[in-house]
Amino acid sequence: MSNSSSIKEFQLLAFADTRELQLLYFSLFLGIYLAALLANGLIITAVACDHRLHTPMYFFLLNLSLLDLASISTTVPKSMANTLWNARAISSWGCIAQVFLYVFFMAAEYSLLTVMAYDRFVAICRPLHYGTLLNSRACVKMAAAAWATSFPYALLHTVNTFFIPLCQGNVLEQFFCEIPQILKLSCSGFYLREAGVIVVSLCVAFGCFIFIVVSYVQIFRAVLRIPSEQGRHKAFSMCLPHLAVVSLFVSTLVFAYLKPPSMSTPALDLVVAVLYSVLPPVVNPLIYSMRNKELKDALNKMIQLIIFQQK
Repeated sequence: MSNSSSIKEFQLLAFADTRELQLLYFSLFLGIYLAALLANGLIITAVACDHRLHTPMYFFLLNLSLLDLASISTTVPKSMANTLWNARAISSWGCIAQVFLYVFFMAAEYSLLTVMAYDRFVAICRPLHYGTLLNSRACVKMAAAAWATSFPYALLHTVNTFFIPLCQGNVLEQFFCEIPQILKLSCSGFYLREAGVIVVSLCVAFGCFIFIVVSYVQIFRAVLRIPSEQGRHKAFSMCLPHLAVVSLFVSTLVFAYLKPPSMSTPALDLVVAVLYSVLPPVVNPLIYSMRNKELKDALNKMIQLIIFQQK
C-alpha cells in the first residue's frame, strides 16, 4: 500500500534505555491492560447474562466495552512485547493494520457515544415514546451503523496516510503507529491530501459534538422541570456517566491533535497519547458502574456466583 515500499519496518518510541525501567514500564502497562480486560469483560458478561440489563442503554454500553477492549488491544500488546524484548520495530504491514484498526475503533466509539446521547435524550425528554423509538431492532441498526460507517472512514485515512511518500526515515516518536507521527516522515507537501481528509473528519466530528451538546441542553432543561428532587437525582444519575465518558474522550483527543505545535514535545506527546488511547478503556467501566445500582448489583451477583463456584 505504501508509496515508500523500501520501508520494511518502522521504529517505535522506546520508553526507557535501561533494562530495569523497561521492565517497570512493561509491568505498568500489563497491569493497566489486565485491568481494562477485567473491567470491560465483567460489564460485557453482566449485560449479556442478566436479563434485567437487556435494555437499550446497557446494549450500547456492551458495545462501548467491546470497542474499548478492541482499541486498547490494538496498541498496548505490541508496545508491551517490544518493551519486554528490548525491541522497537513494527513491520510496515503491522503498522498499516494498527493505524486502520485504531482509527476504526476510535471512530466507532465516537459514533456510538453520539448514539448513546440520543438514547438518553429520548429516555428523559420523550419517555412515552422510548419503547417505540428505541426498540430492539432500532438499537441494533444504530449500533451496526456506528460500526459500519467507521470502516470506510478508517480505510480512507489509512490509504491516504500510507500512499504518501516518506522521506524522513522510519522512526516514529510514539509507542504506536500514530497518523500525525507518520505524516512527520512524509516528503514536503505530500501530507496535504491527508490534511484535507483530517479537515473533513473534524467537520463531521464537530457535527456529532454539536448533536451531543444540543441533546444535553434539552436533557438538562427537562430534568430541571422535574418537580421532585429524587426524580431529578435519578435523571442526572442516568446521564452523568455518559457525559463524563464523552468529556474524557473529546478533551483528550482535542488536546492531542489540536494543541499548538509550540507545545509539542516527545515527552508531552507520549503522555497525551497514553491519556487518550490507554486511559479511557480502563476508566470508562468504572465511570458507568460507580453510580449505577442495577449494574453494580449485576456485577456483585456475578462475582459472588464465581466465588461460590470456586468453593
